[in-house]
Amino acid sequence: MAKSVTKDMTKGSPLRLILQFCIPLFFGMLFQQFYNMMDTVIVGKFLGVHALASVGSTGSINFMIIGFCMGVCNGFAIPAAQQFGAGDYHNLRKYVANSVWLTIAFAGVMTVSVCVFCRQILMWMNTPADIIEGAYDYIFVIFLGIPVIYLYNLLSGIIRSLGDSKSPLFFLILSSVLNIILDLVLILVFDMGVAGAAWATVIAQAVSGIACLIYMIMRFEILKISREEWRLDGRCVGVLCNMGIPMGLQYSITAIGSVILQTAVNGIGSMAVAAVAAGTKISMFFCCPFDAMGSTMATYAGQNVGAGELDRVSKGMKSTCLLGLGYSVAAAVVLGFFGGTIALLFVDAGQTEIIRHVTWLLWANVAFYFPLALVNIVRFTIQGLGFSKFAILAGVAEMAARCLVALAFVPVFGYIAVCFANPAAWIFADLFLIPAYMYVMKHLHRMGIQPVQQPDCAKLTKD
Repeated sequence: MAKSVTKDMTKGSPLRLILQFCIPLFFGMLFQQFYNMMDTVIVGKFLGVHALASVGSTGSINFMIIGFCMGVCNGFAIPAAQQFGAGDYHNLRKYVANSVWLTIAFAGVMTVSVCVFCRQILMWMNTPADIIEGAYDYIFVIFLGIPVIYLYNLLSGIIRSLGDSKSPLFFLILSSVLNIILDLVLILVFDMGVAGAAWATVIAQAVSGIACLIYMIMRFEILKISREEWRLDGRCVGVLCNMGIPMGLQYSITAIGSVILQTAVNGIGSMAVAAVAAGTKISMFFCCPFDAMGSTMATYAGQNVGAGELDRVSKGMKSTCLLGLGYSVAAAVVLGFFGGTIALLFVDAGQTEIIRHVTWLLWANVAFYFPLALVNIVRFTIQGLGFSKFAILAGVAEMAARCLVALAFVPVFGYIAVCFANPAAWIFADLFLIPAYMYVMKHLHRMGIQPVQQPDCAKLTKD
């Protein structure tokens, strides 16, 4: 068996370790957003504005369901990171094995449930009649792919929890290239419309998930799980659910606000839907560094709290916040000057109204990128420290802000209010998260936290 490729983040310069871990993770997320964006580009260019609006109208419900899957998997990886930091490989393998069983159960229940109610959900969201069929064709296929979404996110999360952020990058590059090729083949050659874009995404994710599985089997000696370790363990299941479900709910609760906001946008018309779809894709592409910083801090904080190194957590937090500030300024310059030009990737130059609306959305969002950076960095650090329940409250704050904008301001100010919905959500979340982080650190210092020894993480998850 090949040599293990784990990385211990409890020793050495925090900034250097964070950069080494974060940069491959950033490029992985960049490629993931790239092929997501290419879906939208290809749909908009080859199938037209109505098809673009069809895909865009599903964005919030997509985020609510798929975000839950990703959040659960990220939560399942935190006990693995803590046990790895503590050097307890037996319990590390037990957590990995039990997370596999839980993931199978979650994937099965969710796939059946959301596929059955898919059309009804779109109707509840007031999806415009001229795009609802395309929206259904797209999102139904995406929901059929929930099992492969769980597969990739669980395995890549476990790989990252062991300090390896480079390998998931290679699998995402493979997935990105395959997705773009399949987009063109299924849409242009087989004339499958928006459903072709969805199938391209699902197939590409399945390939990256299988690649992660093969890689883990071949390279990670410490993950050679015995028959006894494969057995369901009530304590491990409890800890995993205590970590994973709050993180999943945080995404879903946050997305409820996005769903309500999307419903308000749907009421403005399909042109507004198309503009929000394009603007959101561009913004998400430029937000990849913030996602990478957050995921890095989850692993970094998890390993260091497992090793009882709280001072290193604080140093890592400060370093990552400075990185976030620097990138926020750079992104503001790029999008401030070239946002309208980038919008031409999605629509023709003649669609001047959509381009103008996309530009407004980008300007409003990029002005508040540093609050977004703090949302990701602080929230994931808190989760890595073992207090994932705070993620739900942060999600509630974001949901409240988006609902307030959608229900109180969009009916009065129209599209311009939509542009400031996300910044409002980020600020609301920060107002909760920053005091929460200070509380968590004080609480852990009062506990005199020591390296994790117990088979469960109850010591780290209770408030």
